[in-house]
Amino acid sequence: MFGAEKGISDKLDGKKLCIGIVQARFNESITNALAKACWQELLALGVEEKNIHHVKVPGALEIPSALQAMAERDRYDALIALGCIIRGETYHFELVANESGTSVSRLALDYQLPIANAILTVENVAQAEARQTDKGLDAARVAVEMANLLNELA
Repeated sequence: MFGAEKGISDKLDGKKLCIGIVQARFNESITNALAKACWQELLALGVEEKNIHHVKVPGALEIPSALQAMAERDRYDALIALGCIIRGETYHFELVANESGTSVSRLALDYQLPIANAILTVENVAQAEARQTDKGLDAARVAVEMANLLNELA
């Protein structure tokens, strides 16, 4: 929820983490802003630049395939999905939003690997622009916090 109270975590030290980012090129001005905010926050949290692996794919439906390939490498402490799906005039919006979201969640559970899902699903460009920076920051924080939590629980 926009403006939601998110609480404070004590697990935001990224110094020892390796993070993978998959960014969709579709709606690239939005996904570039998501990626920029995400990168800046990962670096601010202590993740070393050499430990951030960033790839781009055509669109939101291709994000899960790249996430799966990264998960299978068993190199990453967490992954991040960055995309933007804007409602159009057809059912295609629902298909892309539902399938990409379900696939990201399934991969996280199947591989027991945190995946921060920052695939925006919005009604219009204005909504995407209003969320692009905050969701990029949130994705970085979620990835670092959940990587640390799961490493602690292992």
